[in-house]
Amino acid sequence: MATESGPSGTDAAVESETESLTLVQAVRDGLHTEMQRDEDVVVMGEDVGKNGGVFRATEGLYDEFGEHRVIDTPLAESGIVGTAIGMAAYGMRPVPEIQFLGFIYPAFDQIVSHAARLRTRSRGRFTCPITIRAPYGGGIRAPEHHSESSEAMFVHQPGLKVVIPSTPYDAKGLLASAVRSPDPVLFLEPKLIYRAFRGEVPTESYEVPIGEAAVRREGEDVSVFTWGAMTRPTLEAAENLAEEGIDAEVVDLRTLSPLDDDAIVESFTKTGRAAVVHEAPKTGGLGAEITATIQEEALLYQEAPVKRVTGFDTPFPLYALEDYYLPEPARIEDGIREAVEF
Repeated sequence: MATESGPSGTDAAVESETESLTLVQAVRDGLHTEMQRDEDVVVMGEDVGKNGGVFRATEGLYDEFGEHRVIDTPLAESGIVGTAIGMAAYGMRPVPEIQFLGFIYPAFDQIVSHAARLRTRSRGRFTCPITIRAPYGGGIRAPEHHSESSEAMFVHQPGLKVVIPSTPYDAKGLLASAVRSPDPVLFLEPKLIYRAFRGEVPTESYEVPIGEAAVRREGEDVSVFTWGAMTRPTLEAAENLAEEGIDAEVVDLRTLSPLDDDAIVESFTKTGRAAVVHEAPKTGGLGAEITATIQEEALLYQEAPVKRVTGFDTPFPLYALEDYYLPEPARIEDGIREAVEF
């Protein structure tokens, strides 16, 4: 577990030349760096070439690396991922983009039946070094199917890693680790914070380890576990509660599979109370898995029920109710208070 402090979720200082980037710029920088480092890395997806992607995450890559390494594909998610699996099985490192996580379901069979099982099915003869990028989550006033937060579906699948950065620094470093991984990675990018803030990102190549959480704020009274776009409102809630004398520790999980169980237990055994914040629906969400981990590994330290502050068990709503659906600082504060005052 890494300790990285700062009220806005900034990362620890790094000793190298840096530049100030948004999260989406850090993704683009990470792709560029990995494509320069390894000629087997190719980017593919709908409009990722000349157009630079729907959020411009691949802007400029086509001009630099050409049509054989930045490949515009038909609008067919199953075909995009299926083609990438074949390329990966024979030594390449494809990075397919799915324009929105809500569009990934046609490729679900390819991901869980083939990509995640290839190593086991072939008894180690083949691996599947594929990194599937997808913007996810709500808050940008998008139409239906554009705001899903269905990460729990993929966490349930053995053989597949699920990674979600919340800072520009992590976006580039985790993307490098994903691309270099011998096994498939679903790399989810919280589009609500694509351009919400900037952070210092090293210009050189570096990796942030997959499977290692980060403490964004240290505290003694309650542990709050979160990830992605929910990290910033959770930190804001923690700072507001500090004025009331509640000292909350905020842990950004960063990787949902493999989950950093040690970080969860270490934080909880210090505080004895916990809340989990995620924008996905409550039922079957990762909050339940985190709660079960606490029950199994740290029950004797528990002082109160674990509080889940989440989206609701409904399809993601359209504009009028979007802000109500997403956890925001006031609702997060209420949940943390319940855990502390029980």
